[in-house]
Amino acid sequence: MKQAIVARKDLGMGEGKLAAQVAHASLSAYEDAGSRTRKQWKGSGQKKIVLRGDNESQLFELADKAEREGIPHAIVRDAGHTQLEPGTVTALAVGPASEEIVDRITGDLSLY
Repeated sequence: MKQAIVARKDLGMGEGKLAAQVAHASLSAYEDAGSRTRKQWKGSGQKKIVLRGDNESQLFELADKAEREGIPHAIVRDAGHTQLEPGTVTALAVGPASEEIVDRITGDLSLY
């Protein structure tokens, strides 16, 4: 089991902003998962990786793949209180799900 969080590199988010957006994505996708999946992922150490996303359209393409696979996922849109305009898509979390399925969706991306 693992979760992959894809954060947009093109926005130039500061480190704190990036960390917050990754946390929002992770929690939102976790909440999208069923109770059995949540329990299994928590029991296995909550493995997660953060990957580099190029732009908004790439995040939506990956979200569509996750949807077709039937696995938990979440797109994060910023509230616009600090560095970004309201509604800016910042990150996507894919999973928790089996590593094999998550890798089928995000395996071509580089680490952030």
